[in-house]
Amino acid sequence: MMAWLKQIAFIALVMVLPGIIAFYLCFPDGYPAFSGVAFTRPTLIIDAGHGGEDGGAISLTGTLESHLNLAIAQRVDLVLGLFGAPSCMVRQQDVSLHDSQASTLREKKNSDLRNRVELVSQQENAVLLSIHQNSFPSGKYSGAQVFFAPTDGSQSLADAMQEALRAAADPSNTRQMAPISKTVYLLNHVACPAVLVECGFLTNPAEEQRLREPGYQTKLAAAMSGCWLRYSGNFQS
Repeated sequence: MMAWLKQIAFIALVMVLPGIIAFYLCFPDGYPAFSGVAFTRPTLIIDAGHGGEDGGAISLTGTLESHLNLAIAQRVDLVLGLFGAPSCMVRQQDVSLHDSQASTLREKKNSDLRNRVELVSQQENAVLLSIHQNSFPSGKYSGAQVFFAPTDGSQSLADAMQEALRAAADPSNTRQMAPISKTVYLLNHVACPAVLVECGFLTNPAEEQRLREPGYQTKLAAAMSGCWLRYSGNFQS
């Protein structure tokens, strides 16, 4: 194991446990179970948004969104691995998942999205977590926000994930979870529970700086992982 993985593993253990404890304190009677989903021991599919030619948004300092998405996604996967929770990474490198016959950037992006949907559909008992970064012309906006797919169980997971990020990463964040836009292909074409996390705004100077810090990336990952570890056993038939 590389040195940075060992460092992240140690930090994740230190940070994820307080996150889980915080949720038990916030919801001492338990959180509403994901209703109507007949999954047992679900596998969390961790999707680092964009990749390769499609770098996504660009931060104020020139960092590509796809790089930040991957850094946070790898940390989520590592934390879940430490706790023995089933997970699967959509991509482990800065690559696009398009078919070889795709030539233009648009063709590659469309092919990439279709292949991500296919990957999720092939995984039995899947739940999708797609990780992204936000941006806006004005730099005044900040805060992580969770969006949910129009599938059973997605809204409950988004509600829990939003509280996780608020409690463990940014208590001042007042953003609320919301339904995903119909223009977002991935979450509108999967059949399983799915959420998309916008971890923060790359156009806000203070938040952009935090998002580039490995420690804050681990804090976000710990919050999402802690939420998943807390609630993944609550799927009911």
